Amino acid sequence: MNRLLALLLPVALAFQSGDPDRVIDGKAFDQHMKQLASDTFEGRKPFSTGEETTVNYLRAEFQKLGLKPGNGKSYFQDVPMVDILSKPTGPLVFSAAGGSASFNYLDDFVAGSRRIEENVKIQDSEMVFVGYGIVAPEYGWNDYAGIDVKGKTVVVMVNDPGFVDSTLFRGNNMTYYGRWTYKFEEAARQGAAGVLIIHESKAASYWWSVVRSGWSKSKLYLQTPDQNRSRAAVEGWITQDAARKLFQLAGVSPEVMRDAGQKGFKPVPLHVKASLGIRNTIRQSTSRNVIAVLPGTQRPDETIIYNAHWDHLGKGEAIKGDSIYNGAADNASGVAAILEIAKAFTLQKKKPARSIVFLSVTGEEQGLLGSEYYATHPVFPLNKTVANINIDVLQPFGRMKDVIIVGKGQSELDEYIDAEAKKQGRFTRPEPNPSGGWYFRSDHFNFAKVGVPSAYIENGVVSLQHGEDWGKAQKEEYNLSRYHAPSDEYRNWNLSGIVEDMRILFNVGYRLSNETTFPGWKPGSEFKAARDGMMKKK
Repeated sequence: MNRLLALLLPVALAFQSGDPDRVIDGKAFDQHMKQLASDTFEGRKPFSTGEETTVNYLRAEFQKLGLKPGNGKSYFQDVPMVDILSKPTGPLVFSAAGGSASFNYLDDFVAGSRRIEENVKIQDSEMVFVGYGIVAPEYGWNDYAGIDVKGKTVVVMVNDPGFVDSTLFRGNNMTYYGRWTYKFEEAARQGAAGVLIIHESKAASYWWSVVRSGWSKSKLYLQTPDQNRSRAAVEGWITQDAARKLFQLAGVSPEVMRDAGQKGFKPVPLHVKASLGIRNTIRQSTSRNVIAVLPGTQRPDETIIYNAHWDHLGKGEAIKGDSIYNGAADNASGVAAILEIAKAFTLQKKKPARSIVFLSVTGEEQGLLGSEYYATHPVFPLNKTVANINIDVLQPFGRMKDVIIVGKGQSELDEYIDAEAKKQGRFTRPEPNPSGGWYFRSDHFNFAKVGVPSAYIENGVVSLQHGEDWGKAQKEEYNLSRYHAPSDEYRNWNLSGIVEDMRILFNVGYRLSNETTFPGWKPGSEFKAARDGMMKKK
């Protein structure tokens, strides 16, 4: 009996102290995954019965853990959205003194409008080629310098100049200035009536078929007080062939696209006019973010936010007889992880000095909408938000030697993750293809965009048991066979690697929660200026 007590005492003490190597064991994760990825939740699509089941489940689980409502007296934050199906009323037409050219929807171009109006159009809108369409003071770059594009249609390239010249911007590591979403935002800030991005597969990191498929369906957007009229009336893409025909019509060499990647590039008026009509079918509704908080013991006004998106694709086209897109990895896994991490925080003997916020957001699959709404309508002040830790797509591939930090080199949070990985005998590395702009494709990005240092890790690829080639093959198989498919289901996963990743993320947040300093962005980050500005007002 004495020997048994001696063996059990360290375990008991570990639980009392909240040792993450003991309290984060995957058991709570497993329980929540079985629920969230089950058919009962119907694929967790916003505006469906699956949403009701999901958000009520999360509220109940946060209450069981003793966490407080994160939005005043409520665990919910309403997120007003609008579903818009945009269809061109005819071809896209470019006209010039020497002739005109007409382009077919889906084959040659895609276009839509975020404006909450049934009919939107541009008519004989002057066209200007503005290179990459970037205004980046920290890189000494302004593609709109010396030209007024108000009421005009701008033509821009995807990615940023670092894609073709490694001495510019961050080289092969795409900045946010390279993302298509930024191109639309900047064109709107400049007052453009229309914006067309020239597609190129390598620079975009996906084929035209991806653009065509995505733009042929309705899209969810956030509602704004001005009914999205601050956006350009028409946003869209054109193919390389359509771009060449445009430049030919304008009497401009297609080499102008190469010139756009050189310092000193000046915008080029094309003396071509664009015309296109859009008809919108509009449906407005409200979804919900779910927010809970563990108040800090000393500085409760300072927060660390863990977030994961609860939504997936709901019900859709049946594949092999299955029409429920359960989204187990994407992203029942992330939600299950923040629930287990939340439990670990509640079990700590030394409670965090700063508040820990657990945020499960809606609409990620529709364009990071729930996190965008929170970041632009924050419940907790952004200048008191220490860091954001995003969890999206945990995979059951077992223990890995490496930890992938998406966007490595952006913020000082890298060093926090490095330190925790080393404790596990692991190493960190950046994502394999940083030119694809993966740092801008999950919910942490919306926190980064407003200046909050944000971290996002992926499970590694160097399997402890099977090696790197096997690990890469597992990720490829998921991307080809299960990503956004009904086969992304939960069936007795190997949780050993997920448990180690959860422990890293818990330890990073726990360390931050008991510090007095704020991590920052590294020099050269496009998000540094926003953070520096807000901290001056602190």
